[in-house]
Amino acid sequence: MGHKVVVFDISVVRALWETRVKKHKAWQKKEKERLEKSALEKIKEEWNFVAECRRKGIPQAAYCKNGFVDTSVRLLEKIERNSLTRQSSLSKERDKQSSPFVFELSGEQWTELPDSLKEQTHLKEWHISNTLIQNIPTYIELFQAMRILDLPKNQISRLPAEIGCLKNLKELNVSFNHLKSIPPELGDCENLERLDCSGNLELTELPFELSNLKQVTFVDISANKFASVPICVLRMCNLQWLDMSNNSLNDLPQDIDRLEELQTFLLYKNKLTYLPYALLNLKKLTLLVVSGDHLVELPTALCDSSTPLKFVSLMDNPLDNTQCQDDVEVMESERDRQCFDKEVLKAYLEDLKERESVPSYTTKVSFSLQL
Repeated sequence: MGHKVVVFDISVVRALWETRVKKHKAWQKKEKERLEKSALEKIKEEWNFVAECRRKGIPQAAYCKNGFVDTSVRLLEKIERNSLTRQSSLSKERDKQSSPFVFELSGEQWTELPDSLKEQTHLKEWHISNTLIQNIPTYIELFQAMRILDLPKNQISRLPAEIGCLKNLKELNVSFNHLKSIPPELGDCENLERLDCSGNLELTELPFELSNLKQVTFVDISANKFASVPICVLRMCNLQWLDMSNNSLNDLPQDIDRLEELQTFLLYKNKLTYLPYALLNLKKLTLLVVSGDHLVELPTALCDSSTPLKFVSLMDNPLDNTQCQDDVEVMESERDRQCFDKEVLKAYLEDLKERESVPSYTTKVSFSLQL
């Protein structure tokens, strides 16, 4: 018997490979187009540009219009040049026309307030930051015209009860200090509109007396140890912004819908496993930010693109905390980390709020942040 020889038509083999080559080239072209239009590349480019602008002190309004970021290098140079010129002129003008009603103090050389301050009871604003001052003196009750107490990033460990005598106080910022409690007398400041106690790390509750603060529209108690939403906060009927991120929340109260005026609710970096349906009753809520790592149940309407609500779920990926011998050093580094974390999220949320809707390339934003 002879050998069986299978004879192939070479044209058939050629056509087969040509077809495969065409499909592969078409796939390569499609993949290239996909990468060029990729939202991730655009997000990365925009974030790098925004970070560079923030590092150089350029205001967001200069490079972000209607939620869109112009990443042009020429624009960056132009904005930086104009910004520096404007800052220089503003600085000179401020030096010439320094307000006699504003007191400013900064620097680690300060461990206590100057004695002469006691005589300047006409002051309406205190701006004290980045000092080693630990106590606010009781004579603060003499400053009846006080409207703004801006005291971030100091070493303040307690607030005096006399702070309740400031009937005209509008804003109180004691963020990133060492407070472990808030005096109940603060509830007597009935004209207070903004309260920022974020970054103290050890706050676990707010006094019930703060329920009297009916004019408050902004409360930031993030980066502390709150296990639940304070009752007094639920009674702030005009509250529009509530930041309770980075606390120890496991759930939200079923009567959270008492905050009828609430527009922005920040809850990321907690351990919430579900979101109550009562959130759907907050008709004015336009921005809700949570951590999605532990969530197993949430009202589906929160993710409905037809609603004005922007629902953002952040996927956290924190570094493991290593044990350190110096507890003070650990605490300080934690404060710095929390401060930086807030700045990053603030930039992101400001950009998101300026957009008419959540970007078309995502309905739920997820990213990892390692510090």
